Amino acid sequence: MASQVAGATSSQTAGRTGRERLAARGWAGPLARVLAWAPLVPFLLFCLLFEILPVFLTVEGSLTDGGSGGLSLASYRRLLAQASNLRAFQNSLALSLVTALIGGLLGTLAAAGLASLRQGWLRQVLISFCSIAANFAGVPLAFAFVATLGVTGFVTIALRSWLHLDLYSMGFSIYQFWGLVLVYVYFQLPLMILVTLPALAGLRPEWREAAINLGASSVAYWWRVAFPILLPSLVAGTMLLFANAFGAFATAFALAQGNINLVPILIDFVVNGNVSVDFGLGDALAVGMIVVLLAAVALYIAMLRRASRWQGR
Repeated sequence: MASQVAGATSSQTAGRTGRERLAARGWAGPLARVLAWAPLVPFLLFCLLFEILPVFLTVEGSLTDGGSGGLSLASYRRLLAQASNLRAFQNSLALSLVTALIGGLLGTLAAAGLASLRQGWLRQVLISFCSIAANFAGVPLAFAFVATLGVTGFVTIALRSWLHLDLYSMGFSIYQFWGLVLVYVYFQLPLMILVTLPALAGLRPEWREAAINLGASSVAYWWRVAFPILLPSLVAGTMLLFANAFGAFATAFALAQGNINLVPILIDFVVNGNVSVDFGLGDALAVGMIVVLLAAVALYIAMLRRASRWQGR
């Protein structure tokens, strides 16, 4: 035991001696800063190679003349001159906004009900399901809805056989705008639940107790106290849903690639067209998407800062 104590003491003395030598040479401060940044190097390298550099190349490609290689706005002029390009942005903005509002409203109500559950095991099961549903998208989700609500889907045939209701003769189609809205809400709603639950958990019990002691009813507490506090978080969550829907590609491509014109699908057609390829126009469309997403993310960050004031962060 004495030898172990002596060894530990000697190692601590050697460590102090090493630090004192570094401090004497003026290396302790820079070395500590380098070591503090070292764990972030892989992440920063990833951001540089797969986020910053692709955005820079996309912007450069949109401003480059394909013939001479010089600076040109021809790609943006083609974007604005063709009605199909503007219609694609209108459809993408409308689809993202509608699904974000529907998912935000229903997700907030569902999250409030989920937070009030007394059965802890049931809450964990539902949260786990939300985590799975929020990440279940792309071609598998499109196939699941085609098998359920397609022309020969299970629910479509069941309604036709049992209730004599033909959804497609009534104007519904899973391959049109509102059908795509229904599919998007499937993964938007659980995502909003997951985003809203931490905000609901941040409501302090003493706020409710103070409101009740002052004579406020439950409705008055939620309208005058809880809702103003939750509003920045709800707006931030809605902006997250908007950005999530605006950038979605695989689900829309698998369902409605020929029936509804969206910006991600249009970029794929322009870049991988069978007849002609226009990389400049594709870069310009991508830059337009980046601008819209940056606006949504900026509002998202601003709302999170407002929400953090009440959450003590």
